[in-house]
Amino acid sequence: MSTHMPQRIPSGGLDLSHLAQRGAAAQGSPAAAQPGAPAGPGAPGAPGVQGPPQTVDVPALVMDVTDASFEQIAQLSAVVPVVFDLWAEWCEPCKALTPILEQVTRELDGRVLLAKVDVDANPGLAQAFQAQSIPMVVAMVGGRPVPLFQGAVPEQEVREFFVRLIQLAEENGVAGRVNAPETGAEESAVPAEPQIPEAHLAAFEAAESGDFETAVREWEAVLQKSPADATAKAALAQSKLLLRLQGHTLEEIRANAAAHPEDLEAQMRVADLDLSGGHIEDSFLRLLDLFTAGDNDARTEIRTRLLELFEVVGVADPRVIAARGRLANLLY
Repeated sequence: MSTHMPQRIPSGGLDLSHLAQRGAAAQGSPAAAQPGAPAGPGAPGAPGVQGPPQTVDVPALVMDVTDASFEQIAQLSAVVPVVFDLWAEWCEPCKALTPILEQVTRELDGRVLLAKVDVDANPGLAQAFQAQSIPMVVAMVGGRPVPLFQGAVPEQEVREFFVRLIQLAEENGVAGRVNAPETGAEESAVPAEPQIPEAHLAAFEAAESGDFETAVREWEAVLQKSPADATAKAALAQSKLLLRLQGHTLEEIRANAAAHPEDLEAQMRVADLDLSGGHIEDSFLRLLDLFTAGDNDARTEIRTRLLELFEVVGVADPRVIAARGRLANLLY
């Protein structure tokens, strides 16, 4: 029996808190900023903030997950959607479905991870996912569960579910990739010289010269043609941050905010300043407090600013995950 995918990630749902403890780092090493990303927080001249990680290394695109290893796998859902296949050795429909899930996952070449859960060996996960019958397929995006389907599903339907899952993840700011040996991403021990895509050249050169206003326009033009370009999305957020701070001193920004507490832009610029200086939690906390106290119009502006700063820091950063969760609770 199929389940319709929700239009947005639900704020409630499965209680996985006893399995996914906060504070542990995900496995794998986030790569540095992608080729073509402009200088910005995390680049020379703006220490303290790492560029948004677009890729995480993993041992495989299809992995077995246990009650003990769930936490590490779940945290990767901040980079790509993680699909959980709940199965058992005695389940004949599972034996038909699992190879399809594995094939589709590998074809997507790092945009989705598949985590296989033997419900007999992992009763904690079976209970957490409320698995009343199997096969059962559930995804996680940004730490939140997304129900997919139960029962054996034809291959074409599986593909359609995965495509919609990736779209849903991108709409919620989860648009990274994972590298595994089977992706063929590491064909040589000697890294190739980074090549800037031609579509990014104008924006990159503008940012390199310090012309962040032009860089913003150029990155916006790139995204109009390629809305799913994660590198451009992150670079646009960096360029906007640097443009807002350009021409202002630290003392001026803080003094202006203190003198004009009612000025939303002045308050948000302090959050920009905090983030650029590496005080990421302070930046997010300031904006979340403003969001709590603001009216609808203010909340729209603050949410937009938060989402931009999430891109600057990186979707896999635990501080972003925590702040995104609190924002979602305030929204829904």
